[in-house]
Amino acid sequence: MLDGGQNQVNVGVGGQFQARDRAIETKFAEICAPRLTRMPEGRYRICMAQSILVFDFGTNEEAAQQARHKVDAWVQGFRLGKKILIRFEREEAPEGAEKSEVEPETAKHSDDKKKHAGAKKKQRSGKEKHAAKIEKVGAGGRVRVLVRLDFSDHEKLTLHRWLDRIPAEQPFKSAKGEVIRHSDPAFLKAAELFDSLESRSLPVR
Repeated sequence: MLDGGQNQVNVGVGGQFQARDRAIETKFAEICAPRLTRMPEGRYRICMAQSILVFDFGTNEEAAQQARHKVDAWVQGFRLGKKILIRFEREEAPEGAEKSEVEPETAKHSDDKKKHAGAKKKQRSGKEKHAAKIEKVGAGGRVRVLVRLDFSDHEKLTLHRWLDRIPAEQPFKSAKGEVIRHSDPAFLKAAELFDSLESRSLPVR
């Protein structure tokens, strides 16, 4: 009789443990089941926030063109694709100011042009033609260069290296620069400006 009663006690205790285990399994399934319908949040699926560097070259169109060639060389040399993009923003000089700058220059050299017009046409080199072309594009207006960096999360170190390198290189070093990160209040305005410049015609190289 004692053994039978002991067995009943053991069965009752065992049943309690089984019921508790089933309850734990049910609770675990309720907690984990919704996660099966969610997209995985792996670190390589999250894009790194963009950063935009703004350089004000004033009226120095030649330096702005050098900046463009510099970025093109980096993109090709390091195979960066669209991770580094460059855009130009130009503000045309006031018509009166531009005219006032041209007239004194014209009056000053009017006599020389009449005397040496033929000689200058023969002696003008390709470099001078390129400089005149750049001057025509700039037309005395202010030019700003925007450089956008877009690296993924696992390229954080590369991103920081470019953020440090670009402002320290010529001709960017000679311009007034600003780094706008994704968390900065001015980023949204800068990003909209950058996107609006994509559809505009690019300057002559």
